Amino acid sequence: MFLLHKCVSLTQFMVHFQSHKSLSPTRRWALIASMLFLVVLAAGCSRQDPYVPPDLFYYFASYKVGRNPTTITPFDANQDGFTDLITTNIASNTLSILIGNGDGTFRDQIQLHVCQEPRSLATGLFNADSYPDIVLACSGSDQVAVLFGRSDGKFDEGPQYPVHRTPIALASDDLNGDHVADLVVALRNDKVKVFIGLGNGEFRHGAQYEYGDTPTSVALSDLNADGAVDLVVTNGGPMSNAVSIWLGNGDGTFRTPTDYRSGKRPLGVSFADFNNDRVRDLLVINGERDSFSTFLGNGNGTFQPGRDSGADAGPNFGLARDFNGDRRADVAIVNLQSNDLSILFGRGDGTFEYPPKNYKTKAGPFAVATFRVTTKEAEEPGLVTADNGDGSVSVFLHRGLKATPPLKAATP
Repeated sequence: MFLLHKCVSLTQFMVHFQSHKSLSPTRRWALIASMLFLVVLAAGCSRQDPYVPPDLFYYFASYKVGRNPTTITPFDANQDGFTDLITTNIASNTLSILIGNGDGTFRDQIQLHVCQEPRSLATGLFNADSYPDIVLACSGSDQVAVLFGRSDGKFDEGPQYPVHRTPIALASDDLNGDHVADLVVALRNDKVKVFIGLGNGEFRHGAQYEYGDTPTSVALSDLNADGAVDLVVTNGGPMSNAVSIWLGNGDGTFRTPTDYRSGKRPLGVSFADFNNDRVRDLLVINGERDSFSTFLGNGNGTFQPGRDSGADAGPNFGLARDFNGDRRADVAIVNLQSNDLSILFGRGDGTFEYPPKNYKTKAGPFAVATFRVTTKEAEEPGLVTADNGDGSVSVFLHRGLKATPPLKAATP
């Protein structure tokens, strides 16, 4: 009798059995008995148990906003220390402000009628007071519009600036080192426009660049540690499919960009540190072929080639954060076609465990944000989605949180 090892292939055993046809009947019956024992043993044998993602979040509540929200942004509108939410509602030409109660619940929306087709926004302190202001990319009226915050959480209309044409996304930072917030705006006709802040809530026209193919998002950060803010742009047109890195000169202008190939039709870019080297990496969401790309940074403004990963059907927006406390950046992505929120847990090298943990949302989740549910320093993060097809936002709380659901909370 030969020795049987766990997980020995049945095929290998049969080859061995056939090669001993000349054995006596007694010997052959012994081999048959051994084979039956192997079948029983192999039934409990597996090469590796399948990965099961942790279930960290749960659906908590939804709140109505305007029609077809496209972005959702956490901020503190009334300066009470609790996180509030604001959405751009492209079909109703409004913003919706939801004042937070500090326990994961929000008051009913306050709708502000603004410019035509507000597509995205940035918040900041654009004038001399301490109340957060808003700047809007108004895609239907070809303008950038400023709203000034007040102490009661409401807003006053500010200046408006024409652009050509169709502003789709914007970002704010100090581009020229004067400690005043400036703006970069992505225009649908293959242009990127700079506005230089004057410190009083007004802006002057800065440089304009024509490059790439159908810019879809912009983000600002110092990528090469030279003290100047750099620019990242995703180009979603069929002639590009790339993310462009524009190194800043520190005076509000940028150098000739470098392109990195991404997945098909990149829609958005954000920053993360996926491999814990204290260097900014990139997260790029691709609108086709159900993928997203991660680019590990080298610390000098250059990046390694992108790695593609999958979430669910039709990813539209994503962000990175450590959700499970293992000090590795994870990713949260909303998927338009499958109507869900995917959480993918990072391995610490820019790749992710698979499959993701998916949570059903209302129709057409278009954007996702993370927010502080309470004012505690060590709390677990909450997530909120902008549900474009439902005209609502949905709150998902971490299971480590203890909160009381609002009355008449709907289920997705």
